[in-house]
Amino acid sequence: MAKFINPFTDVGFKKIFGQEVSKDLLIDFLNDLLVDEKSITDITFLDKEVLPEYMGDRGVIYDIYCTTENGEQFIVEMQNRQQVNFRERALYYLSHAVSRQGEKGADWRFNLKAVYGVFFMNFRLEDMPHKLRTDIVLSD
Repeated sequence: MAKFINPFTDVGFKKIFGQEVSKDLLIDFLNDLLVDEKSITDITFLDKEVLPEYMGDRGVIYDIYCTTENGEQFIVEMQNRQQVNFRERALYYLSHAVSRQGEKGADWRFNLKAVYGVFFMNFRLEDMPHKLRTDIVLSD
């Protein structure tokens, strides 16, 4: 009997896209998503679990967290069930990845790279039009 992997489960999604052996699938997928915007040639998987700096703070656990050859970071998440605070959680994940780029020390030397969030949702957010892709950009 054949075995199949369900990409809508946490385990299946990470098995298909979140392993070194299958990173070409993730690169192809991201390039297809960003066609005519950028081209990714390589990624490095980062630690998916970021512990809080101080006791009592929140940490984050990403499904997939990786960086490109240019230092841009991608957070890729599969959310199968509706969550009340999904927008806030997505923003928290992204802002956490941005804030961790700040260099420690007396000088404020920030060389911030872009952080992309790709959130697959198996549900619709209220008050959002039904479409495949929504871009939310902080830019000059």
